[in-house]
Amino acid sequence: MSVAVDSELSALLGPSHVLTDPTACAALAVDGKIPECVVTPVTAEHVAAVLRYAAEHHLAVIPRGNGTKLSTGNPPRRYDIALSLAALNRVIHHEPADLTITVEAGMPFGAFQNHVGQGGLWLPLDPRGGGESTIGGIIAANAAGPLRQGFGGPRDMVLGLKIALPDGKIAKTGGRVVKNVAGYDLGKLLTGSYGTLGVIVEASLKLFPKPPERATFAMGAGTLGTARDLRRSILRSPLDPLRLVLLDSPAVALLGQLALDYERPGAELWIELGGSHRVIERCMLELRHLASGVGATIARRENPEEAWRDVSNLAHCLQQKYPEVTVLKAALPTVASEEFLSRAQQEAESERIALASFAQVGLGIVHLCGLQEKLTPNLGGMISRLRKAAVDLNGTLVVEHCPLDLKKQVDVWGASGDDLEAMRKMKLAWDPQEVLSPGRFVGGI
Repeated sequence: MSVAVDSELSALLGPSHVLTDPTACAALAVDGKIPECVVTPVTAEHVAAVLRYAAEHHLAVIPRGNGTKLSTGNPPRRYDIALSLAALNRVIHHEPADLTITVEAGMPFGAFQNHVGQGGLWLPLDPRGGGESTIGGIIAANAAGPLRQGFGGPRDMVLGLKIALPDGKIAKTGGRVVKNVAGYDLGKLLTGSYGTLGVIVEASLKLFPKPPERATFAMGAGTLGTARDLRRSILRSPLDPLRLVLLDSPAVALLGQLALDYERPGAELWIELGGSHRVIERCMLELRHLASGVGATIARRENPEEAWRDVSNLAHCLQQKYPEVTVLKAALPTVASEEFLSRAQQEAESERIALASFAQVGLGIVHLCGLQEKLTPNLGGMISRLRKAAVDLNGTLVVEHCPLDLKKQVDVWGASGDDLEAMRKMKLAWDPQEVLSPGRFVGGI
């Protein structure tokens, strides 16, 4: 980066908020591309000023919180400025009685939960990256874990957003109250846009009271067939799970849990239920009845919160343990979850790839983790076949994380849908200079 650009950004933000040190820049590389500088604005206006400057000088910007979601996306075409939102981490407004809160986008999720938890409230999300995730990153990726079963995802919880735009303006959508939307909700458009339209600098969110009691049960399904029957029984019953996840044997082993007491270890179905103590007791009786009906074993888990944290964060942890890990996410009709898992296991066995899977079978969301220690030559072909299997089952498949060499072989998003042209027009209207994360989103947007 030229001395002139460095000094101009320093004049905008202050010298201490612009870093050009090679080590600092290399630490924020994305898919092998290293930015020329790192900026750490402290206000929404500073964020907007950086974007306006980047547009005027044809520079590319990738916004980031703590980087827990940046492994998802195609390699950027350009990357000049790493825009860190870490300093935007304040609570702006909190009304516990109204179940609403407004915070800056760089606030870590763990600190957020600790803050609202003092009043018996929570934001029922358990995204990849856990407490290290930031509120802005969670919304930008529409990231949710198993709690989506009972509460929905970020798109259902966002009341309003403040967004810095590439033209240097700041836009607002929605508000601080639960009923605020008239017409098209731009907040829903920005949620899940992966920072390609604007930079979320502030969010107003709907909070929830914590259930008075929660209990988690692990059921030894043994086979995918039994797991399917158990899933059907649960979803047809009066039970209303907060979380429902199917783990295969390798996933259970990676979580460090002991297999339940059944003859042949296999799939385990974990379910979390919430309510009063008496409600939990009634649910437990119903669950035992359903388990016995399909020949599954059942046990109540100790330390359930820690176990669920490990489940929702499994793929993220594996990325640190296995440098060449590949994480795939399929979104399918609920009825197709076990069929897709069966096909994935057959493919992995054929290619001799160790596979661990966890699936939100009540929603049709399946995560596959390939645990190869080095890039397998046939992995790209396996991904193509699994993507076709997902499409055959009326679903989609995204590569959430993989080695860079593999990204050069496959499009992580897969085939674009019928709405690609509309998405291109939206990108052109919001970011005509392609300042934000160019090339990283669907269709090379």
